[in-house]
Amino acid sequence: MVGLNKIMVIGNIGTDPELRYTPNGSPVCSYRIAASRTYTGSDGEKKQDTEWFTVVAWNQLAEQCNQYLAKGRRAYVEGRLHSHQWDGNDGQVRHRNEIVASRVLFLDRVNPDSGSMPDESIRATPDQNMGDLPVDALDPDDLPF
Repeated sequence: MVGLNKIMVIGNIGTDPELRYTPNGSPVCSYRIAASRTYTGSDGEKKQDTEWFTVVAWNQLAEQCNQYLAKGRRAYVEGRLHSHQWDGNDGQVRHRNEIVASRVLFLDRVNPDSGSMPDESIRATPDQNMGDLPVDALDPDDLPF
């Protein structure tokens, strides 16, 4: 049976991207993105909820995210949701969900003085995106974070 695991988020970058390299030299970039929604509560007051997501991009997409994104910028991120579970130093089970990015659109316009941004979206192809490998193929000890 075929399944689908896809997540799309539009929001503001909450941390400057951090570019690292695996021991075999593959670039990996991680950053946080916040997506907010506004709604009217039962009391008639406007309220806002914000969800935070950790985004991980690999290879060429990682380098481009590191180059063009910064805290406060706006972006569209598309990818798959990946869950991690581990035992913390205190013995507690820890959980983390992250988006393994396959496509990133840079939604802000850039001032001509600060450099240029690509006009089109940046998309990882299957051979560029380690997210297409089976989970067993990625050893958590190889990840730089």
